Amino acid sequence: MNGDDEVGVASDGGNAATEGATTATASPGLLDRLLPTGFRTLFHREVLRFVRRPRNTFLPPAITNVLYFSVFGVILGGRIDSFVLDGREIEYIAFILPGLIVLGAISNAFENSSFSIFHGRWNEYIHEVLTSPLPYTSMVLAYILSSALRGLVVGIIIGLIGLLFTSVPVARPLYLVAFMLVICLLFASFGVVGGLWARDFDYLTVLNQFILRPLVFFGGVFYSLDALEGIAYTVSLFNPMVYMVNGVRYGFFGAAELPPNESLAVLSVLTLAVVALDVELFRRGYGLVD
Repeated sequence: MNGDDEVGVASDGGNAATEGATTATASPGLLDRLLPTGFRTLFHREVLRFVRRPRNTFLPPAITNVLYFSVFGVILGGRIDSFVLDGREIEYIAFILPGLIVLGAISNAFENSSFSIFHGRWNEYIHEVLTSPLPYTSMVLAYILSSALRGLVVGIIIGLIGLLFTSVPVARPLYLVAFMLVICLLFASFGVVGGLWARDFDYLTVLNQFILRPLVFFGGVFYSLDALEGIAYTVSLFNPMVYMVNGVRYGFFGAAELPPNESLAVLSVLTLAVVALDVELFRRGYGLVD
């Protein structure tokens, strides 16, 4: 074999190796197929948004719930009779714990996604996301999942604070996890709608303070549904917060005033519907383009 042949063989081998490397590089791995790089990047950015500022995101709900447990649980709770769920007696401070967890979790999930979307619109950096090759579903899921994560973290913080005041069992851990996941995802999805609908920051305040929180307070956080009679009880059943609070309460105590399976099924279907609405709103450019 002469020198030219050797060079030709080496060249062919080098080209084959290069092509093989290129093919291997171009072929996406399992992680890239399940969680594309663009989705991971956007999700990471949204998580850093609240992780980097714990004094603004985690400290306020912690302080607020210390006050809730101190006033409603310790000071007033000692003067309120225990509640009975399915024949089980539960002290008042333990009874309100699930409701306070729901209140903190959904408020923060909603606030995170609504503020993130609106802030991006207000400062026009959301256009960078919209012009990327990322599918609309991936965009929406990145905002929703990161916001739901914040809600879950806040819920865990409130639960730990509650343990400083009382001991609470976890009778149905799977139900507890399922309800918390669905609740946080649902209100993170609602937050996307709110962020797209808002025209200024006052809109976000109205949504959170005058619609969301009153629904939670009238959702059986501080009282039992058995205390209501007639029309008040019937109206309460139209409040979705009632089913959320009772579902989380069932996860802790294994007892609730409403059937947990039906509640979880309805909330899950509602969550999927709102997520689909979010994707459609992004696809149509609602609130995103002038």
